[in-house]
Parts: sequence; structure tokens; C-alpha cells
Amino acid sequence: MAEDSTKTITTVILILAFLGMMIFVAMRARKNREEMLKNHAPKVAGEDTLEGGARHPQRFDEPDDEALEEMAKLLGEDSEDES
Repeated sequence: MAEDSTKTITTVILILAFLGMMIFVAMRARKNREEMLKNHAPKVAGEDTLEGGARHPQRFDEPDDEALEEMAKLLGEDSEDES
């Protein structure tokens, strides 16, 4: 009789441990899936952070002559000077 109760108690403990592990695995799988979906979701403009930048950003503070000429050409101011 003691042997039967020992087997029963052991079986109950093992079933509870198995259920606990299954719950843990299911919760972990759900968490991993949510994180994966969040990390691979499409990026919305303005929400994503861009890395990097100009090596010397101060050189863009004032335009050089070449940039001014190109801007004038794009704006059509170059043709007015010739007339």
C-alpha cells in the first residue's frame, strides 16, 4: 500500500512539473513571437532612428560657390543673368 501511494504521489508531482514546463514554454514562445513581430514590423516614417551622420557637419553651415551656382541653375536664375 505504501508503494502505491508513493507511485501516485510521484506521478502527480511529475504531471505537475510537466504542466509547469509546458506553461513556461508556451509563455516564452508567445513572448518571443511578440518581440519578433515588433522588431520586424514595417517602419513608419519618423518612428525609426537613423544611425550615422556627416563626418564634418560644420562644412554644410555655409554653401560654397559651386553649390550656389548649382542652386542658381536649378532655380533658373542663371538665365536671367545672361539676358
